[in-house]
Amino acid sequence: MPIQLQETYAILKTDKCGRVVEVNEKLQQSITFSIKNQNVRDAFQRWVTYEEIKVVIAETADGLSLLFLKGEYAEGVQSYYGIISSEMKELMVKLDELIKANRRLKAVIENSYDGIYLTDNEGNTLLTNSAMERITGIPKEYYMGKKVESLVKRGILETSLTQRVIETKESISRVQFNRAGNESLLLTGSPVFNEDGDVESVVTNIRDLSQLIELQNALKEANSLNDTYRQEIERLKKNDVNSSNSLVLRSEKMRDIYDTVDRLVNVDATVLILGDTGVGKDVMAKYIYEQSERKSKGKFIKLNCGAIPAELIESELFGYEKGAFTGANQQGKPGMFELADQGVLFLDEIGELPITAQVKLLRVIQEKEVQRIGSVSPKKINVRLIAATNRDLKSMVDDGTFREDLYYRLNVIQLQIPRLSDRREDIYPLMESILKRMNNKYQMNKQFSDELKGFLYQYNWPGNIRELSNLVERLVIVSKNHTITINDLPQEYHSAQQNMELPQASLTLKEAIEMAEKQVIMQALNKCSTTYELAEILQTSQPTISRKLKKYGIKLIH
Repeated sequence: MPIQLQETYAILKTDKCGRVVEVNEKLQQSITFSIKNQNVRDAFQRWVTYEEIKVVIAETADGLSLLFLKGEYAEGVQSYYGIISSEMKELMVKLDELIKANRRLKAVIENSYDGIYLTDNEGNTLLTNSAMERITGIPKEYYMGKKVESLVKRGILETSLTQRVIETKESISRVQFNRAGNESLLLTGSPVFNEDGDVESVVTNIRDLSQLIELQNALKEANSLNDTYRQEIERLKKNDVNSSNSLVLRSEKMRDIYDTVDRLVNVDATVLILGDTGVGKDVMAKYIYEQSERKSKGKFIKLNCGAIPAELIESELFGYEKGAFTGANQQGKPGMFELADQGVLFLDEIGELPITAQVKLLRVIQEKEVQRIGSVSPKKINVRLIAATNRDLKSMVDDGTFREDLYYRLNVIQLQIPRLSDRREDIYPLMESILKRMNNKYQMNKQFSDELKGFLYQYNWPGNIRELSNLVERLVIVSKNHTITINDLPQEYHSAQQNMELPQASLTLKEAIEMAEKQVIMQALNKCSTTYELAEILQTSQPTISRKLKKYGIKLIH
């Protein structure tokens, strides 16, 4: 005899408003109160509907648990077919947890930044998410229920990993082109196995790498920019160190010169630095080395050609082998060129170099190799040569005291450093820099009076920066008071003081500089009548002269 549904299952029917319109005998016998004509949510202490699987979990106030399957809605009535059991409660709790976990999993999949694409073992689409729509530009609903092969044929997907994953039972990754035609989609297909070890579905993760590639490129640019900044910071640090060693670039002339220097620091051409004694030729040579790549490869070697006896200059420059001459070191000795290999050799006072040494120096420059005295074999060297002199080498060439061919070998890049009196803008910052250094050296804290500053500014400085440095050091040491005044000057400077018009002691540093600048321009007006002539005489630009004339209210006399 067939089992009757009415007798086996609890049956409940509601109208469209959720009010109970019918209860079968099985259900009514199981509960101790009437629920007819009540809303199901009021009739039961718990009534939870899981629409995705058409299941309802219900509980009565007295602890009875029921599991309903939701039937089809027909003629304004919704039917529920349920099971009543005291043992159902634990199962229902697990079902409730499973349904919640499924809901959370779907939320994770839907909100994943990567595209998620789930197919069964026949390639039918079971699930996808909104990221797929963003990546492919096709609504996610379009994929549902369609086979992967069909999507590939329509050009929606380039290739499919599903069949390959099913065949190999392994995860497979592949890079594909995106809609822009760039290789920026990373696809990874992974198998999902059933209890028998067979592939029942395939999960494909699709990651858009375009933003990652953009970030990577931006990171490369940032790193490159950081390297540039780091190099610039190192350069500025070096500049700061050099500034403390009397490198002052306040005047336009010196800024222009060092702008040129900055462009040639890593050019291996020979440099000839010209200028009066004490203008800072050795400082410039050291600056070129400090800023160049050679600093990390070799040493900076300096040789003053005027300070070494003529008979020893060759052995100092080129070195000698053991026993090369009487009194020679028994181990031999490398010359300055060898010591400066990969670095910079600075030949100061090159005009004092004897003719015999000039011949050998020319050969070293041309052949890029050096041969020690007493040696039979030359040695290759890689040295950048910087020479300096306060003499007129061109006149020496005409007189026959300096070789013409060597002159042109040295005079590849010529840098002329002006006298300190021709760049008075640098005097104040130089004196302050030197004063600070001497205070640190002798652990003092002295300062200059305004009157003394005025004298130092107006003085012509025949010995240039070297004379200024020596005088400041002398004043710091011998002056008795905290403030160094004009009375502390050595005797030889007093006659010069009497012959010059000093700025008033009450003037500020800026005012004193402007007063001196105006005087220089006024003196130059006696020799010229146009701004271009003024610019040429004062060795500056015509726009600068025009600004200064306007600033000081000076009119040209035509």
